[in-house]
Amino acid sequence: MIAHVSRERLLADLRALEGERHPSLSPDRLAEAQAYVQEHLLAAGLAVHLHEFSYMGTTFVNVIARAPSVRDDQPRLLIGAHLDTVPGTPGADDNASGLVVLLEAARVLTAQAPSIPVEFVAFNLEELGMIGSAQYAAHLKRRGVELSGMLSLESVGFTEARGLQRYPPLLSRFYPSVGNFIGLAANRRSKPLLDALARAMRAIPGLPVETILLPANGWLIPESRLSDHAPFWDAGYPALLVTDTAFLRNPHYHQPTDTLDTLDLAFLERVCQGVVNFVAEQRSGGLPLGFG
Repeated sequence: MIAHVSRERLLADLRALEGERHPSLSPDRLAEAQAYVQEHLLAAGLAVHLHEFSYMGTTFVNVIARAPSVRDDQPRLLIGAHLDTVPGTPGADDNASGLVVLLEAARVLTAQAPSIPVEFVAFNLEELGMIGSAQYAAHLKRRGVELSGMLSLESVGFTEARGLQRYPPLLSRFYPSVGNFIGLAANRRSKPLLDALARAMRAIPGLPVETILLPANGWLIPESRLSDHAPFWDAGYPALLVTDTAFLRNPHYHQPTDTLDTLDLAFLERVCQGVVNFVAEQRSGGLPLGFG
């Protein structure tokens, strides 16, 4: 399926989504991004609904999409990325990059395997403390919904060749000094999911992959918990952070300079191919996305 991933569509989506998307300072722009994602998931042939939640007296939504044949109570893989930005940044890497990979993976996977048990979710209010993903993880848990896994696509489009890559204390001796790889972080429960995704991504030519397995749901390395996978870890679901490492690499993180022209589109394309290849491998192996 990876041959169907289109760099041109990724670029078009980036152009449409780039721009400050903050719930208080630019609510119209956030609503436009939400509508864009919803429209393009519908155009891909997915059934879309909105998961509403309240925060500080205001109603927000997560955009949920899956194949019409996937039942509400059916186990599935969840692929998510967040819609919002912090104030003052166009948020190209953080996190339009994750959103466009989500949209393109949804298009390709739905076209090639329309009944695939995958749910695509655009989360709201990640920058305020993973509010939307925490609400949705709790919602799924209350309803007893099983997830075979969750992938959080968080800042996946920036690379560098100057040795800017940094790490939390004690980790630098184990990982490259140049930030040209995609990073995958898992808690102990998520190791089978980590192994499967790493294998699928390493099959993509030109895509270096680094992994880390974390004890204690990542609490010993707080930097590992700063995206929408963390509420799913805490709810007991297998989940992974998929990232270019954001502020540990990208000098434009949360800055006005986080613009489309700073991104590595070839790298972004390979990341999307890796996600698509991962799902395709599970299906071709006859597994119901169980990673067991």
